[in-house]
Amino acid sequence: MNAFHYAFKVRDIKTTRKFYIEILGCEEGRSTETWIDFNFFGNQLSAHLSDRIPELDYCGKVDGISVPIPHFGCLLEIDQFKKIQEKLEFENIEFIVKPYKRYEGQAGEQLTMFVFDFSGNPIEFKAFSRQDEVFSV
Repeated sequence: MNAFHYAFKVRDIKTTRKFYIEILGCEEGRSTETWIDFNFFGNQLSAHLSDRIPELDYCGKVDGISVPIPHFGCLLEIDQFKKIQEKLEFENIEFIVKPYKRYEGQAGEQLTMFVFDFSGNPIEFKAFSRQDEVFSV
């Protein structure tokens, strides 16, 4: 798969650095006083300061659970997922959707969890049981 670039709004650079670098372990790329880039598991995130963070809509219905839209995230290996889960729990980060296995025993079986960053951006982490089923129907 190709990497993606995603630019999004944050409330401040200091807490954004703390969340993405100290908690998630992302590497910092270029930055200024008003934006910062991260290597987000091989993808480029660009966090830009804003005082107008949009309200979320929990209109997403997946496996019977309401999820916030918009959101972004990444696909991880199962061991990476568990390490991130442990780090989030250690840091007392509240889960929007607690870690669980979705579509158990079916094509596309995956671990998933949702959290907010410190600016209120929802992030989903996934780990598929079988990588060749990422796009299974």
